[in-house]
Amino acid sequence: MSELIPHQPVDYLIVGHVAVDITPIGVQLGGTVSYSALTARALGLRVGIVTSSAADAPLQALDGIQIVNIPAEHSTTFENIKTENGRRQTLHHQAVPILLEHIPQAWRKAPIIHLAPIARELESSLSGKLSGTFLGITPQGWMRAWDENGQVAACVWDANASEQALGQAGAVVMSVEDVNRDLEQVEAMAHQTRILCLTEGEAGAVLYWNGDRRRFRPVEVQEVDATGAGDIFAAAFFMRYYNTRDPWEATRFATNLAARSVTRMGLNGIPTSHEIEECLMEVLL
Repeated sequence: MSELIPHQPVDYLIVGHVAVDITPIGVQLGGTVSYSALTARALGLRVGIVTSSAADAPLQALDGIQIVNIPAEHSTTFENIKTENGRRQTLHHQAVPILLEHIPQAWRKAPIIHLAPIARELESSLSGKLSGTFLGITPQGWMRAWDENGQVAACVWDANASEQALGQAGAVVMSVEDVNRDLEQVEAMAHQTRILCLTEGEAGAVLYWNGDRRRFRPVEVQEVDATGAGDIFAAAFFMRYYNTRDPWEATRFATNLAARSVTRMGLNGIPTSHEIEECLMEVLL
């Protein structure tokens, strides 16, 4: 499972750690890599993953996707506990860093490349070393810090590193929680990159592009589990933008597809073919 014909061409390359999530009902596969990769595959793309994990990661959920896995003693392991003051997140273990040399040459020019750190496992300078047609970034792993007990909190991304990565990105997708709801920080980041999408849970998403700012409201649904919705949004946005070059349409599509995902638990929220068709809208190019 660690390598499934890794040098076959891919349309969508995603780089970052898969996560082992400790939940009340047991251990589950999580992380941006898992949700975004499965979404990209559901959207009809050939997907490649470069990650690092240990034997405890239930990678069978990713069967059929090409994976280059760097062996580690422990998988990156998170535990999320809901409290009256919001989610409390603990990082129990980290897998090993991912370097440029771990990425197969054949994948470095994939049409869509998605850098998806969740625990500082990538150097942000990697953004300038990959030559795909389109580079999407979900920077949450560069905007997290943790104490000696593993308690995770949002932190300010290093200014030089963020400027470099944001300048290279074709688009950036992040959550309002990634910046501890600091909208001034979001505005500053939007000025440093081409396109920035801020997801805000049930409120939808805000697109910053070309000096404009527009909110997109999702369809109303009954929420069961919002885990991974932002990661589904990111893959849907990157694919739709790559195909249409229309950021407004990409945000509309991703917002509505992600909203449908919260009606199911965990990885069962990956979009169905019916949901994808339902959310698509023909765009005149």
